[in-house]
Amino acid sequence: MKPRITICVREDGSFEILLNEAGRDQMVLELQRLDREWDHFHLDHFDDPDIADCTDIPLSVRPYNEGDKVFENGKVLFRPDDWDIAYYPHVMKA
Repeated sequence: MKPRITICVREDGSFEILLNEAGRDQMVLELQRLDREWDHFHLDHFDDPDIADCTDIPLSVRPYNEGDKVFENGKVLFRPDDWDIAYYPHVMKA
């Protein structure tokens, strides 16, 4: 089965990630690959997931619920603490 990942904001403002087994496995694999050299990956909607760029995770844009705002693209970034201390210290404050 092909990966299926849907990211949305529900009508009440809550954020959800819905995925099947293949989508979970692909997401976990990409998260585990993140490091200081490979610090991000993209999430994008493609009409044909087979043509997605090798750095992209394809997103489904078919909503599960009426009123869901479905994301068509995004990015996941790896942010080590020392990078944020140097460049974005305000996010490190409690």
